[in-house]
Amino acid sequence: MENNNSQIVSLIWNIADDVLRDVFLRGQYRDVILPMVVLRRLDALLEPTKEEVEEELKEMDPEDEIDEDVMCNITQLSYYNTSKWTLNRLKDQAPDNNDILYKNFVEYLSGYSDNVKDVLDNFDYYNKARKLADNDRLLAIIERITDPRINLTNKPQNDPDGLPLPPLDNVDMGTVFEELLRRFNEENNEEAGEHFTPRDAISLLAHLVFEPVKDDLPKTITLYDPACGSGGMLTEGYEYLVNLGVKDSTIFLSGTEINPETYAICKSDLIIKGVNPDGIHKGNTITENYFAKQKMNSFGFMLTNPPYGKSWKTDKESIYSEVDEGKKKVLNDARFELKLANFAGEVEPLDSTPRTSDGQLLFVLEEIDKMKPLDMQPQGSRIASIHNGSSLFTGDAGSGESNIRRYLIENDLVDCIVQLPNNIFYNTGITTYVWIFTNKKPAERRGKVQLINASECYEK
Repeated sequence: MENNNSQIVSLIWNIADDVLRDVFLRGQYRDVILPMVVLRRLDALLEPTKEEVEEELKEMDPEDEIDEDVMCNITQLSYYNTSKWTLNRLKDQAPDNNDILYKNFVEYLSGYSDNVKDVLDNFDYYNKARKLADNDRLLAIIERITDPRINLTNKPQNDPDGLPLPPLDNVDMGTVFEELLRRFNEENNEEAGEHFTPRDAISLLAHLVFEPVKDDLPKTITLYDPACGSGGMLTEGYEYLVNLGVKDSTIFLSGTEINPETYAICKSDLIIKGVNPDGIHKGNTITENYFAKQKMNSFGFMLTNPPYGKSWKTDKESIYSEVDEGKKKVLNDARFELKLANFAGEVEPLDSTPRTSDGQLLFVLEEIDKMKPLDMQPQGSRIASIHNGSSLFTGDAGSGESNIRRYLIENDLVDCIVQLPNNIFYNTGITTYVWIFTNKKPAERRGKVQLINASECYEK
């Protein structure tokens, strides 16, 4: 099966070079190819119920709104398409006029359920399709993605030479998608450490978070990433739990991502794996305390790799307000205000925001804020968060950074810090550290922080 997946990845990878060259910049290939892969997979899974959906639509009043529950009940999936088109129909009935083909393709895209259209909108795919059509490439990419040698369906097929092509279940489809994503990210990684956390690093985080408590997991598992990117942390955590024997119906994933394209990739990855993507939110974690207002407002487990060295100067304005005009602004976000004892032993609130040139410790405060209280979950919460050395060393005594570290230590929230090997992240040799936080330490670990030097623990 692994060889089949690799063959599919290679065939799809070649589409980018063959079809998109001279039309899109190489760095844009990912956001053209990945949505088309998602569309082909969804299209294939919807094909067996297409006629039944069409019959249901014939019986409906054209003025009535589509009943999502009815449609999803027919497809037995979390999505549907109400247009008359499929990718194969678009190919087989393709007109000579690119404008008409584009119109038909837009009609096809617009027929999808809202959760899929959300992904397409954030990929800005209507405009990308327009560009493909204007450059006489739209039909070409449809033909290539529906090539009978690329079986993205969940049923066995034969290629044009009669050779069998095995089906792809959700796990294999997820593997294909993630391998394509990995290749694109390795090519496009323009900023050090951005977009893509290596799979072995994510696997380590999942082990550090789940392994110590695998025999005492809660019945309902909530996993959160406040900087979820393309979703690697969430999917690795999900797969780790499933491999432990946890029922997938008891795992709930949540995350926030600010970049539209990576948000769309994250939701796409979950959709094609058959995992509910509704917990993924597009927004700014620093300025918007989104999950505090949701039914699921705390989490048992968190995995994250927040951005390093990113300025949050613009965001700062939204978490401060003026009491009186001209006077000092005051913090209005409780996540970033910590209570610590002063020299007289009196507990007082302190502004614990770091310097505006690096906001990674704000993500730590977001994670601590979203821990499950022990009265809600006796096992408490466990967090694994990757940081560079700034979180450990930056800031003099009394600074925001120092106050944050002091709060974490005095409240016994830091369980362990692991130094990772250098060069583990693409395009950068910076030293990185995994912080493990928990609000339920075993008795023998209370009042202690374990330091592990794993800088030489690696294989090339």
